[in-house]
Amino acid sequence: MGAISLGCARLQEKARARTGRTFPIIVIHEAGLDGFWIDRVLKNEGIESHVVDPASVATSRRRRRAKTDKIDGEALVRTLLAYKRGEPRVCAMVKAPTPEEEDRRRLCRERKVLITERVKHVNRLKGLLFSQGVCGYEPLRRNRRRRLDELRTGDGRPLPKHLKAQISRELDRLELWLEQIKVVETERDALLAAQQIAAPTSAAMLLAIKGIGPDFAAILWSEGLFRHFDNRRQIASYAGLAPTPWKSGSIDREQGVSKAGNPRLRTTLIQLAWLWLRHQPQSALALWFEERVVRNGGRLKKVTIVALARKLLVALWKYVTAGVVIEGAVMKGASR
Repeated sequence: MGAISLGCARLQEKARARTGRTFPIIVIHEAGLDGFWIDRVLKNEGIESHVVDPASVATSRRRRRAKTDKIDGEALVRTLLAYKRGEPRVCAMVKAPTPEEEDRRRLCRERKVLITERVKHVNRLKGLLFSQGVCGYEPLRRNRRRRLDELRTGDGRPLPKHLKAQISRELDRLELWLEQIKVVETERDALLAAQQIAAPTSAAMLLAIKGIGPDFAAILWSEGLFRHFDNRRQIASYAGLAPTPWKSGSIDREQGVSKAGNPRLRTTLIQLAWLWLRHQPQSALALWFEERVVRNGGRLKKVTIVALARKLLVALWKYVTAGVVIEGAVMKGASR
């Protein structure tokens, strides 16, 4: 941090020596793998810092365009100048989360990584056994070790010695992932329980709705609903569920959702939309979906479920911010 202060002081001194004036330092940088610590360091030093979504910066549409650090830097400076002038839609600035908000969402993201690794190990085990004509073995069951001793190959032989040893080592790794998933889920449940006791936060309110469990509530809360949004268009855009029209001359059509927002939040909402139809069939949103599908002759269900996910996100946002209960929704513990 001292090096940054010293460097900024040198730049200001150099500018003062050339112009006789003192200028404030304004910094723009792209959101990336570095996270937001650079932005926090700059702001702690009293420097105006802006984090921009790199995909929102306009670039040349030529098939082969020159790309160097100098060209990218000049483009960022021009973008910053236009943004400070107040030009609309010049770029999308990222609102950096607080350290607590950034750390809180690690639980759900780590669980997603662990689940992906678990699926890979399960598929690898089934593939090894299938190559010997063995089907029906479920590595996630508790009797996986005992069942391994009972397996026979497709031609009636016991499992070869080295194959059995390899599968045993794969089971060791699988059990490690299963144990870590339990630890992460325990920490997630403890975090949600603390929120329920402390105050009626977004997570606690979401858990009260039938069909929304700890995993969905934690992801919705940590990935999106903890932020402030001015209107429904902003939150739909943040999730990448905003429509993208294509209107030029006589052409007027929809290209689908933008997919430019938070992919974890968008994926979760699509999954929740399907579950919503099962657990909340008499809600206004579910009835709207059924009516829309019937109108289309039973077609375009996947397109309509995306529209339902957008409506559901807006409805949940209104619920956790203003207390507006979704029409026809059933709460946990309520009798019909």
